[in-house]
Amino acid sequence: YVYGLSIAYSLASQDGIGRVLLLVGETMSKTVSDHDKVTTPLFGDAGTATLIEKGEGYGPSCFVLHSDGGGSDMLRVPYGGYRNPSSAEGFERKVDEEGNILDGEQLHMRGMDVFNFGLRVVPSGIKEILKVLGMGIEDVDIIHFHQANRFMTDFFAKKLRFPLDRVPYSLGYFGNTSAASIPLNMVHTMYDGSFPRRRHVLMVGFGAGLAWGTAYLSLENLRISKLIEY
Repeated sequence: YVYGLSIAYSLASQDGIGRVLLLVGETMSKTVSDHDKVTTPLFGDAGTATLIEKGEGYGPSCFVLHSDGGGSDMLRVPYGGYRNPSSAEGFERKVDEEGNILDGEQLHMRGMDVFNFGLRVVPSGIKEILKVLGMGIEDVDIIHFHQANRFMTDFFAKKLRFPLDRVPYSLGYFGNTSAASIPLNMVHTMYDGSFPRRRHVLMVGFGAGLAWGTAYLSLENLRISKLIEY
């Protein structure tokens, strides 16, 4: 979502473009194995729509983006792409070292490696964008983290000495909805008027790729639509 938002803002800043609609959705239930105790309880499905509009008085924005292809095997679907097209071998179910049963067309996640990756890059990414902005963590009103793991997000906040009551959280309601988790978290936690201080907001995403990014926005003029659940 952070990467997509950066592209949308870049497009909206050009002459002749006044509005950009960013659509982000994931149906992770289609990619996880029912016999994988690592991924099945964790992931959920969601779709979001974000309208970015050009105008005066909306405040500055800043994006810091990173990627490291060396960790691409930590979170992947091995078959079904150009490198390994769908084949009989890809649909063969196998038992991994932890006893999970899944095939090559389903999501494979090395949970502890992804966990350690997040612990390593997320706090440093936040410090990096604050340095670019010339701000301190005490200036930030809200941090919306990718909803991957409650322990992780609490750890990030504590390491940064940021108040936990200003870190909205929705994983317990929807699971990890992958790229849609940040905007879903915003709608779920701020629709009722909670977190009225929205002048200095950070959004932090991390995951497959491996990729991670941090965005700084002012959301004082943010309009939030009602969440639709199915």
